[in-house]
Amino acid sequence: MEHLEEIWLNHRNKIIMVIVLLIGAVVVGGKAYHPQTNVNNDPFMTTTSKRIPTTQKQSQVKGGKAVCVDIKGAVLHPGVYRLPGGSRVNEALIAAGHETPDADMNQVNRAKQLVDAQVIYVPKKGEQIPSLLSGGGSSISAANENNPSGSQEIVNLNTATKEQLCKITGIGDKKADLILQYRQEHGSFNSVDDLKNINGFGEKTVTKLKPMLAV
Repeated sequence: MEHLEEIWLNHRNKIIMVIVLLIGAVVVGGKAYHPQTNVNNDPFMTTTSKRIPTTQKQSQVKGGKAVCVDIKGAVLHPGVYRLPGGSRVNEALIAAGHETPDADMNQVNRAKQLVDAQVIYVPKKGEQIPSLLSGGGSSISAANENNPSGSQEIVNLNTATKEQLCKITGIGDKKADLILQYRQEHGSFNSVDDLKNINGFGEKTVTKLKPMLAV
C-alpha cells in the first residue's frame, strides 16, 4: 500500500495526463461511430418528399386534361375508364384488360386519339361495328367534332348537357329536363335502363334510345 502511495506521489501528474488522454480517446471514438444523420442524403426522405402519383406523372407526360371513355364489346373488362389526355385507343384497351381472343382488331384503329365521353366498341370476329359506333372502332360523344359516319352521336347520360340530350331523336326539351333532374336527385346513371325510373320513359322508349346513349 505504501508502495502505491509512493508511486502516486512521484508520478501523479503523468497518471492524470494518461487518464485525461484515455477519456478524450473514448469521446472521439464514440462520435466516429455515431455520425450525424444528413436529412438531405436520406434516401427514404428523398423518395417520400418527391414522390408523384402515377396518374399525375402520366398526365404531365401526356400534357393534357384527363378523359373518360366507355369501352364496350370484346374486351376482358368493359366499362368506363379515366385516362390521361392524349392517350390512344390502344391504351384504353390495355386499361380494359386487352381484347378477348375472338375480337376482330382489324376493325379497330388502335392509334386513334381519345376524347372525353368517347365510346370504344371492339367487335367480335364476323361482327360488324354498329353504324352508330362506326369510325375506327369508336364513336365520339359530347365532343366538338362531327361523327365521321354522319350518324347520330352517342351521348353519355352522366355528362351530357341539355343541349346534347335534345339532339337525340326521342328526347325533347321536357325529357331532357327530367334526365338532368334525375341526375341531381339520384346521382349518376348506372345503366341506360335506369331511365325507366323516370316518368315518361317506358320500356319501348328506352329500347329505342339505347343505341344512342351510354353511361
